[in-house]
Amino acid sequence: MKKAVLFFILLITTITTLPVFAQRIYTVGILPFETYGSGVTAADAAEATRLVTTEMSSWGIMTILPGGQANDGEYIVRGQVSRQNNQIVISATTTEARSGKALNTSKEQAATLREISIVTLCAQIAENIPFPNYLLGKWQSTINMIDGPVICILEFRSDRTVQVDRFDTWEHSAPDSLRYQAIGNGTYTYAGYLRRTVNIAGRQVATDATVGINLSLEDALPKYVDLSVGGLRVLFDDSKTSFELSYGGIPCGDNHSGPQVYPAENVYYTKFIKIR
Repeated sequence: MKKAVLFFILLITTITTLPVFAQRIYTVGILPFETYGSGVTAADAAEATRLVTTEMSSWGIMTILPGGQANDGEYIVRGQVSRQNNQIVISATTTEARSGKALNTSKEQAATLREISIVTLCAQIAENIPFPNYLLGKWQSTINMIDGPVICILEFRSDRTVQVDRFDTWEHSAPDSLRYQAIGNGTYTYAGYLRRTVNIAGRQVATDATVGINLSLEDALPKYVDLSVGGLRVLFDDSKTSFELSYGGIPCGDNHSGPQVYPAENVYYTKFIKIR
């Protein structure tokens, strides 16, 4: 019996000492859209309101407050429907309720209401509304080399700090290979948004967030002791249990021995799986 009680106490202690990665979900109030000018009806405005509310609700990354609840939102969306040059136009303004500050305006138009890209409009509406930080937690990247795996384990915390449990740095100059298993800490920046495709240096890049990482490492190869990488584009899988860097990478090694050892001259951590 004493062993059972002791086990229970240890279990509770373990659970309560684990880091808590709470996701902050913001509330967004969508007021009924209004009509402006001639050529549009109250039914058009009601349908625009329904389409925007349905689309943003489907994302599952914010709490949508429609109708009479809308004014209780942390962010408020006010929209209108109008007609210009034989085009129906939906426009909206997103406001931070606490400060009353207008964050941005949004606009989409087409020949008919049905042809308007509601997804694009909603992406504009939500552009400055903070999204949940899906980077929180502990992640591992493994690169299999001919002389063994190179491993990185990073824990991203809610206070925007990084705990480095392991950061292998690697160098190969035939016939010699060096591997240093570093630890350390650092900070990071995170700007999440609805998945978008951006043009970077002429390349179309799909991304869910932009990330910057600054690390201070102990026992790393000298060039990696102070590591700062910005503009990383993160692409999560649907379950948010893995991600890849769709643009950029976290440098960790140098290959001076040619493609028979590793395909590229420089080595980067780019693919991670969530381990906690």
